[in-house]
Amino acid sequence: MSDKKKSDLSKKRKNYSDLLEFAIVFGFLFLIICIYVPRAIWDEEEYFEDKSHFHMENMFDVQNFYKSITGEYDPDGLWATHVVNSVRDSLTGDSTYLGEQNLTLGTKTFVVNVPKGYDIEFDTTFGFPMTRRDTIIDTTATIVMYSEDLSRNDTSYVQKKRLSKFMSDSNFVALLEEVPSQRVEVISYYDSYMPDSSMYFCPVTEKPYLISLLEEGSSVRVDSPIEETVIRKRYTVFSFKAYNHGFINDGTKSWDR
Repeated sequence: MSDKKKSDLSKKRKNYSDLLEFAIVFGFLFLIICIYVPRAIWDEEEYFEDKSHFHMENMFDVQNFYKSITGEYDPDGLWATHVVNSVRDSLTGDSTYLGEQNLTLGTKTFVVNVPKGYDIEFDTTFGFPMTRRDTIIDTTATIVMYSEDLSRNDTSYVQKKRLSKFMSDSNFVALLEEVPSQRVEVISYYDSYMPDSSMYFCPVTEKPYLISLLEEGSSVRVDSPIEETVIRKRYTVFSFKAYNHGFINDGTKSWDR
C-alpha cells in the first residue's frame, strides 16, 4: 500500500473517530438535559401551584376578616384586602380601636365593627409560626426569711428582679449570696405579613381569582382563573404546563381531598 493511501486512510479513521467522540459527547449532554430540564420544569410547575394555593388561602381568609367587621362578604377581593389591612393598621396606632368605628378609605366612609382580638387573630392568620432560641442571663439570690408557719428562719431562692420585694418584707432576715446563671429558652412567635394586592391575582395568568358568594351570601368560594391548560415552551422541545389550581369552597380546599 502506498504512503498516500495510508495517509488518506489514517485521515478517514481520524475523522470517523472525531465524529464518534462528538456523537458521544452530544448524546451525553442530551441525556443530562433530558434528565434535569424536565425536573426543573416540574419544580417550576409545583412552585407556581403552591404559590397560587397560598394566594387563594389568603384571599379566602381576607373574606372572613372582612365579614367579621362588616357582616358580609365582598366579591371585590382588592377592596376587601384594603379594608381589613386598614383596620389592622388602625389597631396598630390605637389599641382601643374596637367596636363600631368609622373608617374612611378614599372618598368612602363607612362603619366597621372591630371585634376584640382582631389584631392577634390577624397576625396569626397572616403569619408563619416560627421559633427561636434566646439565651436568658439571670441572677438567683439566696435569702433567709422568717416563716411564721414554721416559726423559724427559712432559706429561699428568688430571682434578683424580685429581690427588692422580699427585702422590704418585715420577715426578711438576710441576703446570703447572688449567683449569676444563664439558660436557653425556646420562644414561639409569628412572622406576620400583610396580604397585598398581588395575592388577588394568579401568579401564572395574572388574572384575578374568581370570588363568588354562595347560599345568599352566607358563604364564599375562591376559584382559580385558569380555564384551559397554560402551556409555555421551554428550550424548544419541553413545555411548562399549568392546570387549574382548584378552589376553596366555604373553607374546604380542593387540593386537600
